[in-house]
Amino acid sequence: MGVEIVHNPELSRYEARLDGEVVGLAEYRLDGSRITLTHTEVNPEHEGQGIASQLAERALTDVKERGLELIPRCSFMAAYVRSHPDRYLELVPEALRDRVMAGR
Repeated sequence: MGVEIVHNPELSRYEARLDGEVVGLAEYRLDGSRITLTHTEVNPEHEGQGIASQLAERALTDVKERGLELIPRCSFMAAYVRSHPDRYLELVPEALRDRVMAGR
């Protein structure tokens, strides 16, 4: 069975589940129409399998679909936005885009 990415709003996070077990997560804070992605982690035994990228893809697609403004405080999420600016940079407030793209 593959990895399933689930939004868990009660815990303010997206979860990567493998056979029902949470093996990774992406945490956030929601403030009105602004979402701050704060932390992403994958259990050490599941690192290197693309799970964090799957979490990022699902979370950022959800942010886009919900019309939220994105603050990528998590270094992994910011790097993912930098790697896919054509899809996700528009979610970041204009005043912060240069900082995100510069890796600051």
